[in-house]
Amino acid sequence: MLRAINTFGFVGLLRPAPGTWGSLAAVLLGWAIEHWLGFVPLVVAFVAVTVLGFATVGAELKDRPGDDPSEIVIDEVAGQWLALLFPAMGFWMRDFPMVWPGPVAAFLLFRLFDIWKPWLVGRADRRHDAAGVMLDDLWAGIFAGIVTVLLAGLYHGVMMR
Repeated sequence: MLRAINTFGFVGLLRPAPGTWGSLAAVLLGWAIEHWLGFVPLVVAFVAVTVLGFATVGAELKDRPGDDPSEIVIDEVAGQWLALLFPAMGFWMRDFPMVWPGPVAAFLLFRLFDIWKPWLVGRADRRHDAAGVMLDDLWAGIFAGIVTVLLAGLYHGVMMR
């Protein structure tokens, strides 16, 4: 059961680049949740997967301190959904369903920050514990979400006024 959760339904077993596959599955599912159920259910899903991820990653890695197996992608799901919440909230505030540039930007930027690991992302990754496995992706999600909203503002001229 832990393996199914931590690999996000075994998506983390796909090769190459299991983190990218996990993020892609997450953005597609997150976008579907937002589209058909709404913004609030996406927030609930994010909180649930984050809490579940901290618990299950901790349980799976309790005897393997410092390990961060690539097949564990529940952390990517949490981080990707956090990144997706930023554009989703913007659309929700305007009572409009999220359209393609937002989720695509959130996906690409999340992968960039997750791979690059700048500042707090890298600091969390260097913890070498189960919490760090989750935290680096949550920081990457925050950075990706902020940059997604800034780029949308630039594109739509909000920042120019």
